[in-house]
Amino acid sequence: MNLHVTAALALSALIVFGGFGIKEYDAFHDVLHPLEHEALPKGDFARIRSQAKELTKRGDAIVALGVPKTIAAEKSEHFKKQLDEFAKALVKFSADAESGKDADLKTSYSAVHDLFEDLAHMLPRRGSKH
Repeated sequence: MNLHVTAALALSALIVFGGFGIKEYDAFHDVLHPLEHEALPKGDFARIRSQAKELTKRGDAIVALGVPKTIAAEKSEHFKKQLDEFAKALVKFSADAESGKDADLKTSYSAVHDLFEDLAHMLPRRGSKH
């Protein structure tokens, strides 16, 4: 099993067993999940475009939240860098959803998805002290 598949399975288990414990992350994932598992596999870019403003709005809420207080001090700089990349990816995704080609939208959507997963994996597990 490759690392990306393993990471996706771990993230799925986290969601099934109680979410992220941070409302902005849970709200973003509520929109992201069906796009990733239903629309993208079918090539339904119209659906992704129709949800782009909501996904971007919820992503902007994650960016506005900044580095959660639960992130360990030694990980906060890396988290901040990933958060900055996530913010840039949201801008590109939003522009591609407005007027980009489907191939560009697929690429920018995937960047948003992957960066969100990176951020989510750095969040402490619920009930964990680290």
